[in-house]
Amino acid sequence: MDLEYGKCWDSSRKDSWKTILLLAYQSLGVVYGDLGISPLYVYKSTFAEDIQHSETNEEIYGVLSFVFWTLTLVPLFKYVFIVLRADDNGEGGTFALYSLICRHAKVSLLPNRQAADEALSTYKLEQSAEKKSSSTVKLYLEKHKFLHTALLILVLLGTCMVIGDGLLTPAISVFSAVSGLEFFMSKEHHEYAVVPITCFIIVCLFALQHYGTHRVGFFFAPVVVIWLLCISALGLYNIIHWNPHVYQALSPYYMFKFLKKTRKSGWMSLGGILLCITGSEAMFADLGHFSYLAIQIAFTFLVYPALILAYMGQAAYLSQHHQSSYQISFYLSVPEAVKWPVLVIAILASVVGSQAIISGTFSIINQSQSLGCFPRVKVVHTSDKIHGQIYIPEINWTLMILCIAVTIGFRDIKHMGNASGLAVMTVMIVTTCLTALVIILCWRKPPILALAFLIFFGSVELLYFSASLTKFREGAWLPILLALFLTTIMFVWHYATIKKYEFDLHNKVSLDWLLALGSSLGIARVPGIGLVFTDLTSGIPANFSRFVTNLPAFHRILVFVCVKSVPVPYVPPAERYLVGRVGPAAHRSYRCIVRYGYRDVHQDVDSFESELVGRLADFIRYDWYNNTDGTNSCIEDIASNSNESTSDSRLAVIGTVSFSGTPAYEMEDTLQPASVSGGFTSVDSVTDFIEMEPVRAVERRVRFAIDDESETDARSEIDIQLRQELEELFAAQQAGTAFILGHSHVRAKQGSSILKRLAINFGYNFLRRNCRGPDVALKVPPVSLLEVGMVYIV
Repeated sequence: MDLEYGKCWDSSRKDSWKTILLLAYQSLGVVYGDLGISPLYVYKSTFAEDIQHSETNEEIYGVLSFVFWTLTLVPLFKYVFIVLRADDNGEGGTFALYSLICRHAKVSLLPNRQAADEALSTYKLEQSAEKKSSSTVKLYLEKHKFLHTALLILVLLGTCMVIGDGLLTPAISVFSAVSGLEFFMSKEHHEYAVVPITCFIIVCLFALQHYGTHRVGFFFAPVVVIWLLCISALGLYNIIHWNPHVYQALSPYYMFKFLKKTRKSGWMSLGGILLCITGSEAMFADLGHFSYLAIQIAFTFLVYPALILAYMGQAAYLSQHHQSSYQISFYLSVPEAVKWPVLVIAILASVVGSQAIISGTFSIINQSQSLGCFPRVKVVHTSDKIHGQIYIPEINWTLMILCIAVTIGFRDIKHMGNASGLAVMTVMIVTTCLTALVIILCWRKPPILALAFLIFFGSVELLYFSASLTKFREGAWLPILLALFLTTIMFVWHYATIKKYEFDLHNKVSLDWLLALGSSLGIARVPGIGLVFTDLTSGIPANFSRFVTNLPAFHRILVFVCVKSVPVPYVPPAERYLVGRVGPAAHRSYRCIVRYGYRDVHQDVDSFESELVGRLADFIRYDWYNNTDGTNSCIEDIASNSNESTSDSRLAVIGTVSFSGTPAYEMEDTLQPASVSGGFTSVDSVTDFIEMEPVRAVERRVRFAIDDESETDARSEIDIQLRQELEELFAAQQAGTAFILGHSHVRAKQGSSILKRLAINFGYNFLRRNCRGPDVALKVPPVSLLEVGMVYIV
């Protein structure tokens, strides 16, 4: 399936206010569900153990002051006004920041970079590196290899904490909402009812995931809007009715007064206060589905005021109720007449908030998998129209089991809050560090500005992080343990993936060997198309030589397919396919590099196969037109410096644009990578040299038109060999397609360290045996699959 890609809005045109307000309304249900339900448990978690509410009200006023300034500094100032601007083609999140950094500095560990990737329209840089002197920070980062690894580990740590938040948020939000039943039943019944009801709602929530967000998402925004208006009205009522002067507690003076009185216990209670900003990261992570202005308007004019009023209203009520028979709870401040409706709305809002973080977990795992940082899992696209809505069965059921285990194991908001708070603060610290690098490397601002950003917001977040660490034994151990486990898995998988690529790179077969294969050696060419999947962007992979050695035959049409990830959020369909020849035209061998971004969803095999044949046909026409005109010398200078022949060193971007009129083409030189709009970009690359580093070479734009309606006129103008090659291609398609994949067995080489042997021989091989195979990830039909066993000594 070839879906529309990118943002749901078009940044190339000025959106009307009606469109912006509609997007702002839609963002309420997707972005602010988690942040909006935080009033359910912030005060309860804060006063759970470390501090007590006294008649002087110093504690409640101090907590309200902390909540107000935390909401103002982190979600409002940091995210809305700064971090949201660090978007990657309109996309946000941890991987968006990482891809921006990798494009502006050579810090990526993925070894399959090509100069052709920089010609992508989504590979845009803030400023050309050649026109600006490189900063000291950039040179230092590029020089030290261990910093590349440290940066990746930092990104993986933030990713793992997001996954941990996806596990903890449904538990704490639904449990907090259902806990309101304590006001409607006896204590004995309440203890036995809350946990089963919470578990039942969680099971229903995860069981509905395979239907997709778009099927149930139409009521998300109304639920959140009703909930925000509800807590705003309750807040205003409590302020007016109980304590109209509670606004004075917004002064920072009450924070110092609070810490002066409570000292260490007040500092430890910050682990509960920080829960008021859970879900702030969603504003950045979900940026790709909305516009910057829409999210800014929704938060500034509705979400932020509603949350402030809700917290002020609870504080106003508690300031006049010191001897309550109940523990501090959100439902205490709700009037008796509306408790039932508020309880129902709270449960619905908690489900919406949980849905948002679960969908975000699916998305970030898909991004990790696309960058080779996560074992292969089955990704199901749940919408044919909305890009990015996916469902991962293995992750869904694993999260459900762990979420129920957390609910049954902890059984109280305090422990869940401690765990969730640590996960949230870790993600925010990672975002702060990456944004500081973006300020220097991408925005090219003075390092002192990035340092000021890092120190100011980092110190606030480290204060809350340190308070969360003190609750290690009271629940905070869970996200730490989960993050260590997941980070280890992801890093081992990524490390082994790179080592396998390096093994393939050093053991690839020369082109002369392929061209020498023929009937004289007993090699037969059988009808059909053979798609040889490889990670290499040039050369003949070793798994194909193993295939020919064991079965002395290969298909009449041979295509070496490399499905690779590019550090951009999405690749436009018109720029996805890089196609070229392997050997002379008579050999009927081709190379096709299929490029995907970290948010792209791979196509179905049927559409992929038919589209690939279409791209090959377009390339054949282009290549023969080029040869006929005698202008195919554009790559001779580059090819002469490589070990590959000229026939294997030219690739062309084959797009999906339809043309009409007489077949024609034109070429023009350009020194700047230009976006492809209605044309094809010819790339002078794919040699041994640029497999590890990109080459700065003169790139050429090629435009040509193909008239599919006047086939008779076209045949009269093209050579008979072109017709013959196209006929053989379509005949091979009718004969059938075989998918040739390597079945890898990886072992650490002799003399490796114990840590490496454990990681490769046990860790990676265990993951490989128990995760989806490459045929599932590439959606290859079993009836067309041919696997070639390969042993990798890394």
